[in-house]
Amino acid sequence: MPDAVPTHLSPVLPRRSVLGLGTLGLAALAGCTASSAPTPAASGPTVGDGASGRQELTDAVDAATGLQTPWSVVVLPDHSVLVSERDPGTVRRLDGRGGTSLIGTVPGVAAGGEGGLLGLAVDRRTYATTPVLYAYLTAPSDNRVVAVTMEGGRLGAQRTVLAGIPKGSIHNGGRIAFGPDGYLYVTTGENGNRAPSQDRQSLGGKVLRITTEGSPAPGNPFAGSPVWSYGHRNPQGIAWDASGRMWASEFGQDTWDELNVIRPGANYGWPTVEGQQGREGFVDPVRQWATKDASPSGIAIGPDGAVLMAALRGESLWKIPVGADGSTQEPQRLLQGEYGRLRDVLVGPDGNVWVVTNNTSRGTPRAGDDRIVRLPQSLTG
Repeated sequence: MPDAVPTHLSPVLPRRSVLGLGTLGLAALAGCTASSAPTPAASGPTVGDGASGRQELTDAVDAATGLQTPWSVVVLPDHSVLVSERDPGTVRRLDGRGGTSLIGTVPGVAAGGEGGLLGLAVDRRTYATTPVLYAYLTAPSDNRVVAVTMEGGRLGAQRTVLAGIPKGSIHNGGRIAFGPDGYLYVTTGENGNRAPSQDRQSLGGKVLRITTEGSPAPGNPFAGSPVWSYGHRNPQGIAWDASGRMWASEFGQDTWDELNVIRPGANYGWPTVEGQQGREGFVDPVRQWATKDASPSGIAIGPDGAVLMAALRGESLWKIPVGADGSTQEPQRLLQGEYGRLRDVLVGPDGNVWVVTNNTSRGTPRAGDDRIVRLPQSLTG
């Protein structure tokens, strides 16, 4: 099924005027509706100008508005912020005043359906000497990862890192991130065909682990292969907690969306199983949601160590507290209906949690959509 509004499901419910804050016990937060005018931030740095430091917010604040199908946000080592726009294939830099500037269009993007310019990543260890932006994109024949040199703050020369990832009108995966080990991790979908997920020779339906030259990273579980884990349907979020555990969100089909802890060489079951089934040979998700409540995309580790998960159809930010032993506690549902569909979540350069909306491709856009919203610490912890 598509990552947005599967045809077997009812239409999206109207947005609510009261935040669904679960066990947080807060009924509402002033300024947390997208229709509210942005509130000037309290004392602290201007986001996007290279400054850093904790900025305490009492209300939600727009970090950017007027975006077209934003998909991924990346924070550069100088604390400036870039966002990808899926359909036009463009990358924009936030200006710190609620606007953006175009820094370039990524060549070779063939947008269509759920494909286009998707994930962004930078290698923070080498960026100062070798400024390169990595991007996952849908090309005319496949999905691929490319490296784009940053020249004078704009997109420059481009090279292909890894090609041959199956593409489709749906289930293209697309999240990329550098892990704590310095290697590049890539989530791929099974492009609606199911079979690639269990085929370890295929790059579809996987989490891949590669070098910046596109080779299988040393220590991968299958000799000579970029495959890190398999049996995935359409994973679109990856993050690592302070203990080095790798978390991934995944779209289910008709029944269960998933949050998984990723282990090298493990099989996560699709298409044989969906959700927690206890089947031998497959790894169950640590948490699952009915598809009407989630359709998860990007995830992040929040300031308090909880997993934060952006939900599209569920129009929510899910917070999953994590114990010291890696066990998860009852998820809390935040922002239900307040901003519509949420595509990504991150901890911004100001130390606050930011969310990215996705209403201009599907959903009901409001004035200013799509947007990136900075949330007050009182909401997300």
